[in-house]
Amino acid sequence: MNRAPHLASAFALVAAFAVAAPIAAQDVLTGLARVLDGDTVEIHGQRIRLHGIDAPETKQTCRDGAGREYRCGEVATAALVHGIGRAAVTCRGANTDRYGRLIGVCYVRDVDLNAWMVSQGHALAYRRYSQDYVSEEQSARARRLGVWQGRFVTPWDWRKGVR
Repeated sequence: MNRAPHLASAFALVAAFAVAAPIAAQDVLTGLARVLDGDTVEIHGQRIRLHGIDAPETKQTCRDGAGREYRCGEVATAALVHGIGRAAVTCRGANTDRYGRLIGVCYVRDVDLNAWMVSQGHALAYRRYSQDYVSEEQSARARRLGVWQGRFVTPWDWRKGVR
């Protein structure tokens, strides 16, 4: 019995599925993370920019519900440190930004840290690049959490010099 035609058919079928449903290569980093700011961590020397979110810059200030100025960038950084605790962090991403940082979604156990930061009001959904965390932002805004308790300049405008 000649099996060559069956093998050729099997290879053709596998090739068709491979073309029809490509699997995106992803970098996966797991380890203890060093928090650099409210939307950037470092694992094993690799910086990871949290996908789809933008947190206030480290030196950025905001106004609370009573109009008092506070360091919302430092609060965002501290929130991420607290959210991670001493746990290992796993980040998954396929792209890098112009600074060479992996753009990823990071987890502690099964908690999406990107979503958590936005849901607590310590970061905004970065709609310019993703719609992934818009519902978390809407919820934080409705509950007046984090920066939503008062007034603030969006991080992308703050970086442009709007103060």
